[in-house]
Amino acid sequence: MGILKLENVSYRYKDAPKDVYVFKDINYEFEEGKMYAIKGKSGSGKTTLLSLITGLEKCTEGKILYNEKDLKKMNLDKYRNTDIGIIFQSYNLLPRLTAIENIMISMEISKVKVKNKKEKALELMKDVGLGQEHAKRKILKLSGGEQQRIAIARSLSYNPNVIIADEPTGNLDKDTESEILKIFRSLAKEHNKCIIIVTHSQNVCDKVDKVYELVKKSC
Repeated sequence: MGILKLENVSYRYKDAPKDVYVFKDINYEFEEGKMYAIKGKSGSGKTTLLSLITGLEKCTEGKILYNEKDLKKMNLDKYRNTDIGIIFQSYNLLPRLTAIENIMISMEISKVKVKNKKEKALELMKDVGLGQEHAKRKILKLSGGEQQRIAIARSLSYNPNVIIADEPTGNLDKDTESEILKIFRSLAKEHNKCIIIVTHSQNVCDKVDKVYELVKKSC
């Protein structure tokens, strides 16, 4: 049974004509322990779909269920801070902070109960292939691949069931992309996470369990 379901989900902008949709009647299901890719041409609504899944936007029609609960009836702040992790293409890390501080501040925001946040943050860094020598480096002193690993570690800091990544390898070379995909696969297969990746990369699509393709609808 899927942890996340989209049932007849349609979306159109508020100022758009009633028959012009970004997408219409989407039925997707996502399970724990699996990797998914969402692909589509520019303008097909990939970013909009992420906004719906994360509760930042509401669907025009249909509903999105998390553990059989309608997002429209849930505490969305709690949902985003405990149940779902988001990884951005641009990383969205705080440049004035060190790598470990970026992870620790996420724990504070989500109010996760951890005896030693620093120790937990170092453990998460190790899980994504970074050593203690990276912990005290400012974000801008890290490579793109290292910043992405910190972004992944940060998303794991409150142990969400679902991790959504928006073009997580778009700025990376092929070797680094492969390393990041190995991390995602480990999270899915060894830690039973549901991984959802929005991507243009065929390499990413080839490595996931299921690919959903968005097609822009005009009516």
